[in-house]
Amino acid sequence: MATVPDKPTIEGLESKWDDIWNAQGVYRFDRSKSRDEVFSIDTPPPTVSGSLHVGHVFSYTHTDAIARYQRMSGAEVFYPMGWDDNGLPTERRVQNYFGVRCDPTLPYNPDFEPPTDAGDEKAIKKRGDVNVSRRNFVELCHILTTADEQAFEDLWRQLGLSVDWSMTYATIDERCQRVAQRAFLRNLQRGEAYQIEAPSLWDVTFKTAVAQAELEDREQPSAYHQLKFHGSTDNTEIIIDTTRPELLPACVALVTHPEDTRYQNLLGTTATTPIFGVEVPILSHELADPDKGTGIAMVCTFGDTTDVTWWRELELPVRAIIDRSGRITSNPPEAITSKEGLEAFKLMAGKTIFSAKKEIVRLLQEAEEMVGEPRPINHAVKFFEKGDRPLEIVTSRQWYIRNGGRDPHLNEALIARGDEMRWHPPYMQGRYTNWIEGLNGDWLISRQRFFGVPIP
Repeated sequence: MATVPDKPTIEGLESKWDDIWNAQGVYRFDRSKSRDEVFSIDTPPPTVSGSLHVGHVFSYTHTDAIARYQRMSGAEVFYPMGWDDNGLPTERRVQNYFGVRCDPTLPYNPDFEPPTDAGDEKAIKKRGDVNVSRRNFVELCHILTTADEQAFEDLWRQLGLSVDWSMTYATIDERCQRVAQRAFLRNLQRGEAYQIEAPSLWDVTFKTAVAQAELEDREQPSAYHQLKFHGSTDNTEIIIDTTRPELLPACVALVTHPEDTRYQNLLGTTATTPIFGVEVPILSHELADPDKGTGIAMVCTFGDTTDVTWWRELELPVRAIIDRSGRITSNPPEAITSKEGLEAFKLMAGKTIFSAKKEIVRLLQEAEEMVGEPRPINHAVKFFEKGDRPLEIVTSRQWYIRNGGRDPHLNEALIARGDEMRWHPPYMQGRYTNWIEGLNGDWLISRQRFFGVPIP
């Protein structure tokens, strides 16, 4: 008679049953089932551009519990597994992992070997040590994402997730690229996709436009500076507060709230910018906050998204001074014509935003065009969720999808579609509605990247 061991033998037990489940197709999706019989799980594919952590296990365990419940309830469960492996996060990981930077002007080197041993994290050199061609860079992206995807799959299998592994996909594979490109062409045919030269949120590290959904606010130290503008009426001093004095050469207007009685007499007149001597109009707009600073603000192209709204709705000109690498442009805006202004801009040209701010503050203090000292504050600043430096707004030609951000009828239609769904838990519908109502622009879909789905 067989005896019961004192301790169970569990070595190899998980892999044994994983092999059995795969051989028997326990979780394989039956395509012959009708739509009414299918429970579809469209899980967002995990981004395979970093290390696994307990959050991955936590969130996918929730999904798997739902899949198992639906199977036990008699549904045919469609539960594939995908990998989100293209775009900025992957490129950044490849740059840091292999110590390379993509230079599309270089020719392909079929004998190229990365400067570090893959997998040896301690041997990683600083990003950008070696420039490589785009084709070489993309090859490294495929090498690393393939290894990362295998690590993810090994963990999911060890956990026993009940996915259909025969339906695995990757967002950069040929099939997904075709699906994405065909969807884009349908959007274009229906007039839902369009291309335009417009202000875009720009990451100066990755040198690409980013979408509103990819932003996050981070608390950053800053300072308020009080600058003296000179009104056309009796050379009246107009004091404005700003955290970005380096954008003074890009100033195109002053704006105040239409019901702010302090500045009613200035509406319709002009003022001259300090140092640069450019005449700008004084206008009104409801987004101007009477309680913020002195209640009158300078509109620059572009300091933040409110500047973009003012520029668009007040039909103001563009005076761009920040280039796509986050430095002050070498050429001043055409509106700057005075000798003093041109000399001041020359001192700022080519500098980073931080250095340019220090320079303009020095010039303003020397010219006695700044009131007192800068007042330190902490405030929220927009960052790309994967970025290290604050976002800038630059004009660039990009592709957009209409999403209701500027179309009230589409916005209402999207909220109505949300009403047709059953939400679990119910409060998530409120988050969806808030997200739709918070859209302030169409969905920017193009990126200036090397490893991604090409726009056809």
